[in-house]
Amino acid sequence: MRFLGIVLMVEGLMILSCLIPALHFSDGTWEQIALSGLFTFFVGLLLKVRFRRARTMHNRRMAYLLVVLMWVVLGLFGTLPFLTTGTLIHFPDALFESMSGITSTGATVFSAVEWLPSSILLWRSMTQWFGGFGIVLLVLALVPSMGINKYSLYTAEASGADNTGKQSSTMGSTVRHTLGVYILLTFLFIFLLYKSGMHIWDAVNITFTNISSGGFSIYNNSLQGLTHLQQYIVALAMLLSGVNFALLFNFFTFRWDKLSHKLEQFLFYLCTVVAASLFVICALVFAMGYSWGDAIRNGLVQTISVITTSGSLVADTSQWWVPVSFLFVVLSLCGAMAGSTTGGLKAMRVLILVRHVRKILRDRLHPQSVNPVRLNGKPVSSHIVTNVMVIFMVFVMVIFIGIMLLMLSGINATESIGAVIACITGYGPGLGISGGFGCYAHFTTPAKLICSLLMLMGRLECLTVLILFIPAFWKK
Repeated sequence: MRFLGIVLMVEGLMILSCLIPALHFSDGTWEQIALSGLFTFFVGLLLKVRFRRARTMHNRRMAYLLVVLMWVVLGLFGTLPFLTTGTLIHFPDALFESMSGITSTGATVFSAVEWLPSSILLWRSMTQWFGGFGIVLLVLALVPSMGINKYSLYTAEASGADNTGKQSSTMGSTVRHTLGVYILLTFLFIFLLYKSGMHIWDAVNITFTNISSGGFSIYNNSLQGLTHLQQYIVALAMLLSGVNFALLFNFFTFRWDKLSHKLEQFLFYLCTVVAASLFVICALVFAMGYSWGDAIRNGLVQTISVITTSGSLVADTSQWWVPVSFLFVVLSLCGAMAGSTTGGLKAMRVLILVRHVRKILRDRLHPQSVNPVRLNGKPVSSHIVTNVMVIFMVFVMVIFIGIMLLMLSGINATESIGAVIACITGYGPGLGISGGFGCYAHFTTPAKLICSLLMLMGRLECLTVLILFIPAFWKK
């Protein structure tokens, strides 16, 4: 409860920071924003003070429970700015938008966003920026002593991270280094967009939502209205957001000797981007009649957006050639590097799965030979391979169950498939009406609640949530 209190205090300060655009642009929402922020902050302060003398707990199960509760509570209190300002009047809609923000998914119930108050636009962007990094990691970076096992919290929230070969021997330093890289990239791309001729307000919002692989936009047509240079700058931001932040830290600090343990994953990620971009570019030219210049720009930017599960759009992709749409679904399922802000299975797991299949085929051909799965030249333990296979199977099972539940709630098959994959991978845009520049406003209330749960499960990579439903979890 003490930890939840601190997290709510952080969220309250985040909401209060939205007073800056509310007062600057005089959008008439400063009273509601102030009320929402102060209420959230003082609820958190009350919890922190009330349980300040509670005994320290280093239980690993407590870490899993705490992380899930934290994301649920953040999602619930994140609805307050939407509800108090009247931009959303139904709680399921507000919960959907709030959960989409803090999980950096990018799915939205707003059919148009340019009419929204500036405070709400910043709130949507800010939730994605903080959620992309991870609220737990942010608190661990800012608060040195929490009275709970930091590594357990880190692995419970960032279970997709490649924690082997951490850049520091202490968990606190690891998180602070990661946060430092995240903040550095944020300021860098705000500056680049501003120097390209973009207004500072637009540059801040667009950087927040794309460096976090979120995809919320302050424009109805996402990135389509930006200049070509600005689209390429955003594409570079999305590309770097898909790189392991430990790798970026070692690169920026010239620790070349520590780059090798993630090099294969990085090369796999880049090769996938290049190969997929070439296919999309050729499809746009030969199947859809694009010029080579437009095809290269649209194909490259959109492919990077998909594989990093950012969800930003340079065109209405729902009107593109069907094989391209299918490729985008596959890319969003794969995702970028582990330890980044992106969703999906992560490139490391996909690489291990592919090499495990190759190992099985070789074993069939030469039963007596020894063919270990290797990554970066080193054998991968059978324990890690088993874990990757389990995560993959759970991922697939949750997708199938989610599709069935959405169809039972009244959503057609195409939209159900697109929505489940978009929510669990964190990509955002689905298929059909919810694809392209569309939204999820037409979804039924049960469907929106199911999608909100899928976003949470996708952000915590399923296992952290599902482990709470094991009876043994609650036994001493």
